Amino acid sequence: MSGPAIIAALDPARQSRRLSALTPIFDYWVLTKPEVNFLILITTLAGFYLSCANATRPYSFTLMFNILLGTLLVASGSGTLNQYIERDFDRQMRRTAYRPAAAGRLKPHRVLAFGITLSAAGTIYLAAASPLACVVALLTMPAYLFLYTPLKRRTPLCVLVGALPGAAPPLIGWVGASGRLCQQAWVLYSILFLWQFPHFMSIAWMYREDYDRAGYSVLPKNGARSACVILQTILPLLGLIAVSMLHFPSRHPLAYCCAAILLSLAFLYFGLEFALQQSAITARRLLVASIAYLPLLYILRALLCTATRI
Repeated sequence: MSGPAIIAALDPARQSRRLSALTPIFDYWVLTKPEVNFLILITTLAGFYLSCANATRPYSFTLMFNILLGTLLVASGSGTLNQYIERDFDRQMRRTAYRPAAAGRLKPHRVLAFGITLSAAGTIYLAAASPLACVVALLTMPAYLFLYTPLKRRTPLCVLVGALPGAAPPLIGWVGASGRLCQQAWVLYSILFLWQFPHFMSIAWMYREDYDRAGYSVLPKNGARSACVILQTILPLLGLIAVSMLHFPSRHPLAYCCAAILLSLAFLYFGLEFALQQSAITARRLLVASIAYLPLLYILRALLCTATRI
């Protein structure tokens, strides 16, 4: 590259114009909630793979790709529509004020159109790949948008309501691979259902002042707050220990049970630490532990199912 070309490439004005051009693309990306979609894809993939392993059917990478892409589009559309609905409330929270809809970088009608387009595209794509997976997704999306989202401003029971559709991704993956649901699929659902409570409690505690400022009721606003945090953290963690033991691989039961118990006890340790101290530090530790626990447990089940098939 010549000297003038280098100078032109480093020109602040040109760099600013490039960043301005990329900003809308990044904003649309943020609307889809990619950090949430990452876990959704992992749990959907786990459901798909374990469904194939359970029935010892051939693993179709094409079908897997179609199910994951359809699920990603539906989840991205739901995340976008959620930000459209809550844009005025997000504006009042430090954690979410930067979001494109809340900050006003994208017009509301553009956010709405983008969310509807993604949701419709994902629904059509899933319907072509697996009609039953599409049905599960269609039941999940309105429950998330029209039950959980408004209940966040009314009652702490919103966490329970939101956990019901929030645990659907492994079901979508399972029925996408097999065309039916069975007990093993509901075990994966139960694991994700219970996992959401300590995960969300850590977030709700860290940003409780933000939630209060925006008028959300994810935690009680009286003396019951501490008790609510303890119950919704410890009871689900104890339930996870039991549920993670269900329908383990038959050829390596001891290896799975030992590893799953160790994972669950480690998760419980951070939950107890948070419940007893209820500080920002222990809440953050619990959040990190929750993000590590779920993929590790699903990967463990998948690896041992692979070993069982071999």
